[in-house]
Amino acid sequence: MNKTLEQYQRAFDACKDIFIKKTKDYGTSWRVLRPLSVTDQLFIKAQRIRTIQELGTQKVEDQVDGEFRGIVNYGIIGLIQLGQQQGNPYQDLPVEEVSRLYEAQAAHVRQVMEDKNHDYGEAWRDMSQESFVDLILTKLLRIKQILRNDGKTLISEGIDANYVDIINYALFALIKIEEGNQHY
Repeated sequence: MNKTLEQYQRAFDACKDIFIKKTKDYGTSWRVLRPLSVTDQLFIKAQRIRTIQELGTQKVEDQVDGEFRGIVNYGIIGLIQLGQQQGNPYQDLPVEEVSRLYEAQAAHVRQVMEDKNHDYGEAWRDMSQESFVDLILTKLLRIKQILRNDGKTLISEGIDANYVDIINYALFALIKIEEGNQHY
C-alpha cells in the first residue's frame, strides 16, 4: 500500500502542477462551467481515450496520459463547483485560494481511495486501462442522468461521489502508465 500511496500522490501532484500553471495562464475561467459542462468536458476526454484504444492510432499528438490528467483536473473542477454554488463566477479567485480548494478536494478523493483500497485489496492493479475508461464513461452517463433528474437520486450516490470515482480511476490509469502497463 505504501507504494500505491507514493505513486498516487506523485500522479496527483503532477495534475495539480498543471492545474495551478493553467490557473496562472487563464485565471479561473472554469468557474463559469455548470455541472453538465464539466461532465461534457470529462466525456470528451474519456471518449477520445476510448477511440484511441479502439483504433490503435491517433492523429492529434496529445498523449493519453495528458487526457487522464485532464480528467483528474476537470473532476476536481466539478467537485469545487459543487461546493461553490454562490459567488460571481466571472471573478477570478487568487491562485492561493485555488490551490487551497484543489488540496481540500484532493484530500477527500485520496481518503476515499484509501478506504476503498482497504476494502477491495487494490483490485484496480489487476484492471486494464480500457476498463478504467469504460468505468469513467459509465460514471459520466450516470451523472448526466442525475442531472436530468434535477440532481436527485432515490438510492444511488450523487454527482460528487461519481466525480470522486472518476478522478480515482484516472489516477489509477496514470499509475499503470507510469509502470509501463499501457493496457492490461
